[in-house]
Amino acid sequence: MRKLVLFMHVSLDGFAADANGGLDWISYDSELQHYADGIVATVGSPVYGRVTYELMVSYWPTVLDNSDASERDKAHAQWVDKATKIVFSKTMKKAEWNNTIVINDNIAEEIYKLKQQPGKDLVIFGSPGLAHSFMELDLIDEYQLTLNPVLLGSGIPVYQDIKNKTNLKLVKATSLKSGVVGLHYARA
Repeated sequence: MRKLVLFMHVSLDGFAADANGGLDWISYDSELQHYADGIVATVGSPVYGRVTYELMVSYWPTVLDNSDASERDKAHAQWVDKATKIVFSKTMKKAEWNNTIVINDNIAEEIYKLKQQPGKDLVIFGSPGLAHSFMELDLIDEYQLTLNPVLLGSGIPVYQDIKNKTNLKLVKATSLKSGVVGLHYARA
């Protein structure tokens, strides 16, 4: 059975983005890129909320025809273009990007069906609003977090309105030279 995994860059004080939605505080270097690539290799279907999906669709398809794009970016653009992308949204009814499934309701039931399908894991990329909903519904099996050595003070929180305790066990912690710590937790 496939797992539903949350992959998110997180500030030390628990934010997924700064107050303006920015991500320039992430200590992204070649070592973190390599670490993230290892997580992406476990993905069967990327899972997005509408806002993150709109960011992805506005960028990755353009890389396919961009002669100035790096080979790594081109390879990722090809992968995400071919992957079955899953978008959870209350307002979006259809998607123009190929291989995209839009789910509007019956979230828990739909996640259960997706987990039953063969293949690699379902991985939520960012999408803090979606992550909040999935945490509230107790749907996330694993957390892959990159904890960045920065305090933002405000922004978009990773954890919000959690009503139920969820015990987790540490699977692996990876310290990077930049001070980022990769944390991999699974449900206990």
